[in-house]
Amino acid sequence: MFTCLKLPLAFDPAPLRAEVEALPPQAWTAHYNIRDYDGDWDGVALRSPAGTDGWLFPDMTGQRPYADTPTLGGLTACAQALSALQAPLQMARLLRLRAGSSIREHSDDDLCFEQGLARLHVPVITDQAVIFRLDGEVVPMAPGDCWYINANRPHSVDNRADIDRVHLVVDVEVNRWLTDLFAAAPSA
Repeated sequence: MFTCLKLPLAFDPAPLRAEVEALPPQAWTAHYNIRDYDGDWDGVALRSPAGTDGWLFPDMTGQRPYADTPTLGGLTACAQALSALQAPLQMARLLRLRAGSSIREHSDDDLCFEQGLARLHVPVITDQAVIFRLDGEVVPMAPGDCWYINANRPHSVDNRADIDRVHLVVDVEVNRWLTDLFAAAPSA
């Protein structure tokens, strides 16, 4: 079972960051899971059920197909990053945790490689004072990295930095490309 894995993919964080910083304030939607965080946690949907802007959560009914949002159409670097993932994409969003905010330890259901759906994190803006924990262990994510996390496992984030943390978070279906990528990862 894979718990956490730094994948052999790298993204140039500079153009991603430029796009994030150019987003207008109204592009950001408060995170729906208000019981799991303190402070401010919000996001921008890039792919969502029916391609709806502002929709940050998966369609658990499976009745709305995932599609690119209108916002993604104006974000070339984000679109290029998503196109580099050669697996069927479901949700994709920019998630921002404001400076001084935290996400309490929680687990997400049905989000692990072994169950056919993998959550990938690409840090866009982060700092060493942002502490991401998975199963109590710190995951040292740096801008441009690509990490798989088994979101079924307990995880939390504490942003002790003076800057807002932003990750590109993508849920992808497991396929041969992703399986081969996992096999090529240094600690796989």
